[in-house]
Amino acid sequence: MNAIVSRKREPRLQLREVLDWLIEDGLLRNEDAREFAAPSQRTGEPPPHPISLIAQQGWPDARAPLQRMLTAESLTQWLAGRTGLGYQRIDPLVIDVTQVTAVVPYAYAARLRILPIKVTAQQVSIATSEPFVDEWAEELGRIAGKRIERVLANPEEIQRYLIEFYALSRSVKASAVERGRMTPSGVQNLEQLTELGRAGKLDANDQHVVNIVDWLLNYAFEQRASDIHIEPRRELGNVRFRIDGQLHEVYQVPGAVMVAVISRLKILARLDVAEKRKPQDGRMKTRSPDGREIELRASVLPTAFGEKLVLRIFDPEVLVKDYSALGLTAEDRARWESMIRQPHGIILVTGPTGSGKTTTLYSTLKQLATPAVNVCTIEDPIELVEPAFNQMQVQANIDLNFADGVRALLRQDPDIIMVGEIRDLETAEVAIQAALTGHLVLSTLHTNDAPSAITRLLDLGVPSYLIRATLLGVVAQRLLRRLCPHCRHAVEVSETRWRELTRDASSTPPNSIYESVGCLECRETGYLGRVGAYEILNNTATLAPLIDAGTDLALLRAQALSEGMSPLRISGARKIAAGLTSVDEVLRTTPDPPAAT
Repeated sequence: MNAIVSRKREPRLQLREVLDWLIEDGLLRNEDAREFAAPSQRTGEPPPHPISLIAQQGWPDARAPLQRMLTAESLTQWLAGRTGLGYQRIDPLVIDVTQVTAVVPYAYAARLRILPIKVTAQQVSIATSEPFVDEWAEELGRIAGKRIERVLANPEEIQRYLIEFYALSRSVKASAVERGRMTPSGVQNLEQLTELGRAGKLDANDQHVVNIVDWLLNYAFEQRASDIHIEPRRELGNVRFRIDGQLHEVYQVPGAVMVAVISRLKILARLDVAEKRKPQDGRMKTRSPDGREIELRASVLPTAFGEKLVLRIFDPEVLVKDYSALGLTAEDRARWESMIRQPHGIILVTGPTGSGKTTTLYSTLKQLATPAVNVCTIEDPIELVEPAFNQMQVQANIDLNFADGVRALLRQDPDIIMVGEIRDLETAEVAIQAALTGHLVLSTLHTNDAPSAITRLLDLGVPSYLIRATLLGVVAQRLLRRLCPHCRHAVEVSETRWRELTRDASSTPPNSIYESVGCLECRETGYLGRVGAYEILNNTATLAPLIDAGTDLALLRAQALSEGMSPLRISGARKIAAGLTSVDEVLRTTPDPPAAT
């Protein structure tokens, strides 16, 4: 679209002219624009940006009224094309807040409603929502000694991040100054650094530190992070978020400030702030910006340059899902429900750390926990406090382990018992004993696939006849990153590539699969969210006789496959065919299946 020809006009955008442009370009119906009247403004307050006012109306895009709305983001993209400026969506994860806020003073940026978003040796990129207001660019270029690139961005995002970035920068600088008054700079060795860490005087309840922690937690919730990593280094500490299974660097904090931030989080998690030599675990509860209660588990570990803290985020909306949201197909769901609807027996969920085992178990227990049954859990630690369950935590310091916990739960008249993890023979024996005495037991193991869970129990020393009598089935699972729906596109797949994936010469590839190139919605990663891949083994009357002390794992797997078990790789291939994930993601995440015979 051609840029607008320069003409005599007000520098700032006017509501009426933007409405006229939208009608002219076919995005807005004439009758909608005629009926719209701008709200009155209080004296002295700056008027809202026209884009924000129009976006608040909830109008459909007249070009596709059933599919798209005129949001602030889509309107900004349209305006960029109409005025000839480049469009930029503000992604806080890729912005160096310390660097960009040093370029322009807050008062100057707030007055002009501009936000620096990228600084290089030769250029500063600055986001604006006023395409025709540019007199500041020349002045700022002289002050910064760099070329100024103007890009158009969502006015609501500019206003929000203008406040957030500068508030965060002020808090970090103020904390660093306070700390700097009390500790010398130029730490050269580990011994000096750890001693300085012990001697630090910056108060963890200082308002600047509180602001930094509040921003960190809110930002993590907004970005859908599952974990926050706060990692000390020699000079600067790193803050990283795990999003969709991948770590992203978010911010770098001066080492002195990081000590205070970690102390603040330790206080919130009810940990011993003075203890810096031993690992500690705790938990806290907070609210997200939209009011949802969220629990966080804190783990502190002493490292070479100080304490490293990891916060695991347990969002009830993420941790407890229905079966379709988990990624179970209709066939998977039928096999899974055939197990969990049994009155007694043991069900195992296997997979590595971070494969979604806890989500599967909690989602299942939530559906089973009716007023008619007593659901009890023994966990290490309790992942999410759920009112529908009776939950107990392992306490190693008073010799309360999984096995003792299950024995205690058996005296509580339970119907369903969830054991956090089977780690040893004692726990396996009491779990199986509970299954033998008429209880439904769910637990986890760490194995690569479902059949390996049976051999793992045998390796622990569980008699084969007890496994045959109590095991209802095993579910192995992985989490696959979901293709971004905004930038995925169909591509052809060759038979060779498909058969390399499935390891099955008779497998027929779909006509096309999906790949993604990355976009603003997924921060150029190509993925947005995750979906589960499942391998479900039912212990049937024909499979059970194969379980003995000398079980042949290959024979066990072959029998399970003949009875309908789909390997993890094949489950992933079905997700590819459904357009949910990519070939590379399945190959990266799932183990190689045995070759078809």
